[in-house]
Parts: sequence; C-alpha cells; structure tokens
Amino acid sequence: MRATGLLLVLLSAATFATSGPFADSLLVTGWTPGAAVTTRICTAAAVLTLPALLAARGRWPAIRAEARLLAVYGLLAVAGCQLMFFYAVQHLSVGVALLLEYSGSVLVVLWLWLHEKQRPGARTVVGAGLCVAGLVLVLDVLSGAHVDLVGVLFGLGAAVGLATFYVLSSRAETDVPPLVNAWIGMIVGGIALLVAGAAQLIPMQAATTDVRLADRTVSWLVPVLGISLVAAVIAYTAGISGARRVGSRVAAFVGLSEVLFAIVFAYLLVDQSVGWTQALGGVVVVGGIALVRADET
Repeated sequence: MRATGLLLVLLSAATFATSGPFADSLLVTGWTPGAAVTTRICTAAAVLTLPALLAARGRWPAIRAEARLLAVYGLLAVAGCQLMFFYAVQHLSVGVALLLEYSGSVLVVLWLWLHEKQRPGARTVVGAGLCVAGLVLVLDVLSGAHVDLVGVLFGLGAAVGLATFYVLSSRAETDVPPLVNAWIGMIVGGIALLVAGAAQLIPMQAATTDVRLADRTVSWLVPVLGISLVAAVIAYTAGISGARRVGSRVAAFVGLSEVLFAIVFAYLLVDQSVGWTQALGGVVVVGGIALVRADET
C-alpha cells in the first residue's frame, strides 16, 4: 500500500513538473500565465466530468457532507496557490518565489505538530533542512535574487495553498473518491480563476499560433492538452491517491521531487542546461526526502 502510494506521489510530482515546459512554450507566443493556468484547470475539469460522475455514483451524501472542505480545496489548493505564485513572481525572482512556495512542505509538518499533535522526529527536522538547502541550490536562489516584503507574503500564500493540497488530499477517512475530489476542486478553482480574470485581477491573453516544443514546431493545442491532461488530470488525481496512502508529511516532501523532474523536462523539452550546483542540490533534496521517509517509517 505505502509503496504504491510513493509511486503515485512520484507520478504526481513528475506530471506536475511538465507544466513548466508546456506553459513556457505558450508564454513565448503571447499567452499570459493566468490564461494558461485557467485553460489548464477548466479543460481538466471538463475532461474529468464523465469519469467523475461515474465514480460519484452512490457517494453523493458523502460529497455533500464534505462540500466545505472540497470548496476550500478548490479555492486554496487549486486557484489560490496558482494566483499567489503569479503575484509573487511579479515582486520576486522566480527562484525565490518557488522556494517560498515549496516551503509549504514545512508548513505541513507544523500543521501536523500543532493541530494533530504529531511531533516531528529528529530525522524529519534534519531532512526538512536538507530539502530547503537543496532547493536553494536547485533553484539558484542566491544568484541575482530579488526580494521584497509584498512578494514574500504572496510566496507564503502560495505555500499555504500547497500545504492545503497535501493536508486535504491525505484524508484517508473520506468516502469521496480521489477522482471526484480532483474534479470538484478543479471546478471550484476554475470558476475562481475565471472570476479573477473577469475582475482583471490577473491578465488573460491567449494566442493560437504554433509553438516550439522539443525542437519541433507544433500546434498550440499540444501544450494545452499537455498541461491539462498530464499536468492536471493525472497530477492531481495521482497526488490525492498517493497522499491518502502515505500521509501528508511524506507526500509533501516526496512532492519536492517535482523540482528535480522539472529540471529534467526543461532540458529535454525546451533545451535548458543543467549546472553542477543544480545536480548537487538535487542529491541533497533526495537525501532530505529519504530522511523524512525513514522517520515516518
């Protein structure tokens, strides 16, 4: 069960990591980040509708009973995390914004300690420190970092959204299937993003010109389907299923491997180079994840 859960969390991290290269190919042709993410979430919700309705048969009482939690999931874990990150990068360098967002793993540990009375062991504390240090190297935060207070607050808001994803996804006692959880979260998140766009809180611009992906010219539909089916449908469903098996703490730290997968996909799909500091940081992150996993075991 736990081995399957780890594989599902790794699958989720790997598929989430594809969103960067897919989105980058759209952004250079005139798409705004808000339009790319809103298209991603809304398309994924539409694709999941029929499978989710089939999975929800006989589960509607449980779904209604957890309507508030599902709404919080959609607002914070889906829409809120995305919006806060976009605002953060308007004030911070991308590396610092990502580092703040991924500090959500540490927030999960604090939540379990303060709310669930699950005090972290020594290996979890050391592992968390190693993960943070590794992310600093992987994201190259120390090179040309730009920081201001407003950006930091938005980055921490993204961290809260990420922590919410892992805490609510890991609820093993729920009778709501992972597929339905992801679907409802995307509907709520998609509506929130559309409202934010209509209120001009986030720019919404898209284009239908061909894009460059993996050294080839392809239709804009290819990256749109990529970020919708791979980086949303598979990523969210696998993430929820995996977190329910291994718990929020392990899922949150294994989820940091998304950064490592992102580097690999960026190299393969958009020809971004990988430096030795990033490779070293990746090793440190993996070591930290291993310590957290060992402590949980």
